[in-house]
Formats: sequence, structure tokens, C-alpha cells
Amino acid sequence: EAERDCLTARAGAELSAKLCRRQDINEGAAQPRRAAVFNPYTEFKEFSRRQIKDMERMFRLYDSGRDGYIDLMELKLMMEKLGAPQTHLGLKNMIKEVDEDFDGKLSFREFLLIFHKAAAGELEEDSGLLTLAKLSEIDVSIEGVKGAKNFFEAKVQALSSASKFEAELKAEQDERKREEEERRHRRAAFRELKSAFTQ
Repeated sequence: EAERDCLTARAGAELSAKLCRRQDINEGAAQPRRAAVFNPYTEFKEFSRRQIKDMERMFRLYDSGRDGYIDLMELKLMMEKLGAPQTHLGLKNMIKEVDEDFDGKLSFREFLLIFHKAAAGELEEDSGLLTLAKLSEIDVSIEGVKGAKNFFEAKVQALSSASKFEAELKAEQDERKREEEERRHRRAAFRELKSAFTQ
């Protein structure tokens, strides 16, 4: 009985603390915590799956340290390969422009933020980030509902982007199935050939 009362009191205190925090957030006295898991497809809805995959491929290409970040030297190499070398100070300013956690390097989320800001027209004309967005061959035009002139156009665009997302997802699944089928056929042909030699 006493143990159950203790558990109830502990659960009550935990629930009370959560409710107080929720109330503080609702009243603007506290900031909500960012989700621990970053999902680019839900956070950056203006980009298609294909665009995000392309940006992820590009991010991995220049993340030579394979640590999930593009640091100053990797960004320097990236800008040089894109044909727009920057000064040390210019590179630092580029990182500072989208560095939300102030760690001096770009996470994949911050990398996507470059293209988000470029698409929304939030980057300065002489910004190195705008140059990066333009030279990276990734179309940064916004496909979502932001450019819609009225409610009905926005609805149609939202529906088409959702169906486009599903179509891309299905195309990726079909591609995987086709590759698996090819693998199976190659294995079967190999087994057939092997059995001919072993007899």
C-alpha cells in the first residue's frame, strides 16, 4: 500500500512538472525543445524527396570526415570545387548565417536550411551561401503552397505535392524490387552454371 502511494506521488509529480512546462510554453515563458530526431521530409516540405536525396548525396560527398558535419575546411573545399572559392572570413560568415547551434560547422539540417533560405529569398545577393545554392545544381524553387495566390490553388498544390511524394516513394520501392529481382536471376544463373561444372 505504501509503495503504491509512493509510485502514485512520483507519477503525480512527473505529470505535474510536464503540465507546468506545457503551460509555460503556451504562455510564451518557455521554448519548446526541438525534436531529437530530425526528419527532413516533414521539416522541409517545400522540397521533393528526390531533391532532399540529391542534397543528402552532395552533403555526404563533401563531408570527408564522415562525422555528419561539414566543417570550415570541408566547406572551403566544396566552394573551390564549385568554382567559387571564398576567403577564410567569408567561409566563417557562411557558416554563421545558418549555424543554429553555434558549433562552427554545418549539420545536414543546417545544410538544407541554406537551400530553404535561398528558395525563400532570405539570403543576401552577395552571400556565399546564395552562390553555393545556385552552383550546386539543385533546383531551389519552392514547390509547396508558399507561392499559391489563393486558397484553392494552395489546396491543389498541397494535394499534388503529397501525391508527388507518394509517387517518388513508390518509384524508389519499385526500383529496389527490380534490383532485387535482377540479383535473384543472377544468383539462379550462377547456380545453374556452377552445377554444370560440378557434374
